[in-house]
Amino acid sequence: MQSMDALLDRLASPPRQALLAQFLRFGVVGGLGFIVDTATVYATKAWLGLYGAGVLAFLVAASANWALNRAWTFRGLGGGPRHRQWARFLAANAVGFVLNRGCYAILVTVSPLCADNPVLAVAAGAIAGLFSNFTLSRRLVFR
Repeated sequence: MQSMDALLDRLASPPRQALLAQFLRFGVVGGLGFIVDTATVYATKAWLGLYGAGVLAFLVAASANWALNRAWTFRGLGGGPRHRQWARFLAANAVGFVLNRGCYAILVTVSPLCADNPVLAVAAGAIAGLFSNFTLSRRLVFR
């Protein structure tokens, strides 16, 4: 059986520390994306309805997240023209989109609380897509 010190050393290895720091930066960017997402939903829900506002908000927030992740979380990683990297980011995060907006759509449909307060559905959707978005962004977009 490993000693506790050996386990802590293994968990805190430099590669693991780097991965954790990257995930935390990704989370901060995601938090900012959440604000953009929510603001876009509230700004456009009267014009587009909750579902249309949800789709538009995801595209706006995903684009903002791509730019911030490119500049900060994954700085210097991934190459090629920016428009192709942006398209890869959106494609790679399609799984996260299904999880994110699927959760959002279900909640605004079945929960009067979420229909009246879409921020709750946006938050639940963001959490639902977080881990897949990080993994796919890291492995397919910014490698």
